[in-house]
Amino acid sequence: MRASVLHDKETVTVDDVPVVPLDPDQVRVRIEAVGVCGSDVHYFHEMRIGDFVVEEPMILGHESAGTIIEVGSAVPADRVGERVSIEPQRACRVCEQCKAGRYNLCPLMEFYATPPIDGAFAESAVIQADYAHPIPDGMSIEAAALCEPLSVGIWANQKAGTKPGSRVLIAGAGPIGVVAAQVARAFGASEVIVSDILELRREQVLKLGATRVIDPAAESVEGLEVDAFIDASGAAPAVRSGILAVKPAGRVVLVGMGKPDLELPVARIQNYELLVTGVFRYANTWPLAIELASTGRVDLDALVSGRFGLDRVEEALTTATDAATLKNIVTPNA
Repeated sequence: MRASVLHDKETVTVDDVPVVPLDPDQVRVRIEAVGVCGSDVHYFHEMRIGDFVVEEPMILGHESAGTIIEVGSAVPADRVGERVSIEPQRACRVCEQCKAGRYNLCPLMEFYATPPIDGAFAESAVIQADYAHPIPDGMSIEAAALCEPLSVGIWANQKAGTKPGSRVLIAGAGPIGVVAAQVARAFGASEVIVSDILELRREQVLKLGATRVIDPAAESVEGLEVDAFIDASGAAPAVRSGILAVKPAGRVVLVGMGKPDLELPVARIQNYELLVTGVFRYANTWPLAIELASTGRVDLDALVSGRFGLDRVEEALTTATDAATLKNIVTPNA
């Protein structure tokens, strides 16, 4: 099959790669849409994210969806032809974290486009059958692919305890900030405040979930007394200011990837008894993601900024960080 392969920093080529055989519990999916994620961009430019280092050619892309074209021996044959959203991970299922339902923290996790596991910028990909989630007929295949970043937004809001009447502050109006804002509204938040230094992104998020936007260069968020703060920026000043915006007994959820070490207002965290947590992917979010997207409570199709074939993956990666871009989509079989 054809795939876009990362060979070195800022070097991707369309190669013929072997089609891997199916395990009994796997399905093969004809990939029809793949969202470009910030992690793909990091690997493209740096060949690493923290301790994850690309040491041999790798296929990027983990936000994916398509149609099942082959099933393993233990999978019902009638699944061929199903349109599915791929949850791009394979947990061991037997470790302490998996058995506790936190399979996203499995130490043996194999995750699409995380070295050395190949991703979905390819004509097909394989996944365990129960991680290939069927989608309704009326749901677009692009929205199905974007259930992956939507799952991050769901997981973040679940960690934040968002509920009817909540007041939520979100730092960063990129793709994750936008989906987190939409999920907050879907969960019943009465006020969703989003801060971003870019005017264009503030304008975008006002149309896609935010009830109010703030330019942090001109207005401080400190003292807002929100119930929860979700950081989707990774920026140290945003994290600190966001913590100072949370009321006593509130929650702080760190999603954005920034510096590995930050200085935090520990006295405020202690005196306000704030709950501070991180987000590492997600667990058990796909059924809700499909429900929110297919019923229109979250608009994923509105995030799509451009579409690129396999031979234009480099362009999709280099333009992904443009202010006007929310989600570039790669279409391997177009």
